[in-house]
Amino acid sequence: MTEAILLVGGKGTRLRPLTVNTPKPMVPAAGVPFLTHQLARARAAGVEHIVLATSYLAEVFEPHFGDGSDLGLSLEYVTEEEPLGTGGAIRNVASRLHSGPDEPVLIFNGDILTGLDIQALVATHSSSGADVSLHLTRVEDPRAFGLVPTDATGRVTAFLEKPQTPEEIVTDQINAGAYVFKRSIIDTIPTGRPVSVERETFPELLSSGAHLQGMVDSTYWLDLGTPQAFVRGSADLVLGRAPSPAVPGRCGDRLVLPSARVAPDAKLTGGTVVGADAVVGEGARVTGSTLLAGAIVEPGAVITDSLIGAGARIGARTVLSGAVIGDGAQVGPDNELRDGVRVWCDTTLPAGAVRFSSDQ
Repeated sequence: MTEAILLVGGKGTRLRPLTVNTPKPMVPAAGVPFLTHQLARARAAGVEHIVLATSYLAEVFEPHFGDGSDLGLSLEYVTEEEPLGTGGAIRNVASRLHSGPDEPVLIFNGDILTGLDIQALVATHSSSGADVSLHLTRVEDPRAFGLVPTDATGRVTAFLEKPQTPEEIVTDQINAGAYVFKRSIIDTIPTGRPVSVERETFPELLSSGAHLQGMVDSTYWLDLGTPQAFVRGSADLVLGRAPSPAVPGRCGDRLVLPSARVAPDAKLTGGTVVGADAVVGEGARVTGSTLLAGAIVEPGAVITDSLIGAGARIGARTVLSGAVIGDGAQVGPDNELRDGVRVWCDTTLPAGAVRFSSDQ
């Protein structure tokens, strides 16, 4: 098994303002674009050829990754002119695949951080003779996800959309966003229109008698769709809780890229990342947060579980907790932003303008 499709076309609406200037898979996590971690893990599992299905800000990907040779991969890029959904995106890149009709093709969603044993998923697909195999994971509260019950052999028996009542929660297994398709199955997806693989392709395959196999792998798994989740995922990569061969440094409490400057008495903990050319001033405390390239944290600021965009500035003594500060924003001294507050790109907040949790 040597090739895969990576679905990286989403707009990342829930991650705004982080995704105003940058597609979600290219937002840095643990010091490198998140997509780098996915590509590196795929390569470590033996994948050699990957087709990236791009759409939103598609022009960003190829200049960064090129032909993939730096990662030991062969990369190709296919851009959707109009958004086609997950199934449509898979079908749209099919002509770039080299596999024979019965050979396996791996498919990954571009916003999932996972410790999935990729080789085990492929082995399950092969040994079960499945048409499609799905990575499943177990969650405590499955109401926000699609449920995927299986029989005693792991064969999928149904696809159940987000349950709302206790009676509807028949399993804690959910679709974790990684699949192995028999190559010929990809060609059955309709062309030229949006198709959801989760809502259309899989249920229709199941009703037609196709063999869909589930493999439960309950290692690390996180959907990075929200700013809070993205910040947590980056911190977990730095702390070594989430596995990746692409973290540019040793795992530990902090990751400071070489061109960054951190005052000797500043305290960085909880998997904090300080990006290229970023600055952390005297006495600042930064916990479980990400500072993107060129961000500046002035003396005495206290930042917890937050993400500071590229070129943004956080004023002296300002307190951030669970906040997202867009690229180029200026937050003056002595502000206090908490509980999911987002400050848009290039916004300026004067000194002391906000001293409580508020929408921005």
